[in-house]
Amino acid sequence: MALNREAKAVVIDEVSAQVAQAQSIVLAEYRGLDVANITDLRKKARNADVYLRVLKNTLVRRAVAGTPFEQLADKMSGPLIYGISKDPVAAAKVMQDFAKANDVFVIKAGAMPNYVMDANGVKSLAAMPSRDELLATLLGTMQAPIAKFVRTANEVPAKFVRTVAALRDQREKESV
Repeated sequence: MALNREAKAVVIDEVSAQVAQAQSIVLAEYRGLDVANITDLRKKARNADVYLRVLKNTLVRRAVAGTPFEQLADKMSGPLIYGISKDPVAAAKVMQDFAKANDVFVIKAGAMPNYVMDANGVKSLAAMPSRDELLATLLGTMQAPIAKFVRTANEVPAKFVRTVAALRDQREKESV
């Protein structure tokens, strides 16, 4: 169904708003997927906070014009679904995981600000830990010395209590 000029402007504004906040964009060809698979992909994308939409390439080219993703316009051809995310890894992870399970879903390209990737680059990006995973690892690393100190400091009185209990048990055996 053809869009009129006002509807196209609305779509361009919506995509431009997403691109302005984006840290990554992934393009994939969805030809041959049935509705159930697309619905499953949309659900996974929604859970990962990824903006996922089938869009006209000309509208997206206009939306990315003048942004750090402008170089991606050369890769926009054919029937594409766009994954746009604020987390640099989220869109790549969602779409790469889906591509593993569905042979007809083919990742074409991706981009981070001022850097365009091919399908292998998107695959490598998807293998990286997400921001939340990195923060959890950092927090665990920062807590480790404190936790070890607390265990060590707690061990001194615990050892003293065990020694006193052992002496008490020994004296009880001797008195019996």
